[in-house]
Amino acid sequence: MDKEIQDSFLKAGRIAAEALAYGQKKIKVGVSLREVCDAVEQKIIALGGGIAFPAQTSLNHVAAHNCPGPEDETVYQEGDVVKLDVGVHIQGYVADNACTVNLGSHDDLVKASRDAVNAAIRILQPGLPVCAIGKVVEEIITSYDLEPIRNLCGHGLGQFKVHTSPTIPNYDNGDPTPLKEDQAIAIEPFASTGGGMIYESGEATVFMQTNHRPLRSPIARNIQKEIDQYQGLPFTTRWLTQKFNLGNVKLGLMELKKIGNIREYPPLPEKNKGLVSQAEHSIIVRDKPIVITKRDED
Repeated sequence: MDKEIQDSFLKAGRIAAEALAYGQKKIKVGVSLREVCDAVEQKIIALGGGIAFPAQTSLNHVAAHNCPGPEDETVYQEGDVVKLDVGVHIQGYVADNACTVNLGSHDDLVKASRDAVNAAIRILQPGLPVCAIGKVVEEIITSYDLEPIRNLCGHGLGQFKVHTSPTIPNYDNGDPTPLKEDQAIAIEPFASTGGGMIYESGEATVFMQTNHRPLRSPIARNIQKEIDQYQGLPFTTRWLTQKFNLGNVKLGLMELKKIGNIREYPPLPEKNKGLVSQAEHSIIVRDKPIVITKRDED
């Protein structure tokens, strides 16, 4: 990894950590999810970063991919387990981090995922098989009498790519793939009071461009032109409605999805409706790992 790339990762990590902390403080009973996501994204831009993916805040049994739409008036409520997931890029190089805010009496649930990510970071080194990370995550989470989410995982980080190889499991899946010197990865444990599996459900508001096939309608072509500016990174309907009316956005996305130009990412609830917590850091793999999203409270 040359110095320019490393510096981009480090700057993205610093901004991502600051934006996450900023959003975390705004999560309070009665505040709207959309307000928090808007504020986090504005903070990223104010700090000189690019938004690697829409800020996402998922509640209770929904593990991830909940991103408030332009008309979503949902507010945080007493007792909520709130996940906040924030991504930043500099020159395309992505830093990804997340935390859980406890608005109820779920201290162990929140602590389990946070302890798991920190324990995993402590064993990182080049050559470590990824299943060893999963083993540590699983051991920590199950020590709280909770279950890791087995079909969600950490991942590599690339240029204009939020998810690349390697896959970083949240349990010991036996994968011997070794970590490599200077790989950028995200370790992302999810702890659950349920059975430890998620599925896709509900209306998607997060999408990513996958192809650029010709389109018939002018509405879809205009939406496609706007999406091109995201350079292959995920986007949300909330952004598109800043330039187009909601009806046209829905029609355009429908055509883009039908033709295969975009992929949708619906919310991910836990199958048994178990409560879910999340913690995440981005790291450059070395003998002494560099946690690029490190915060003082970690």
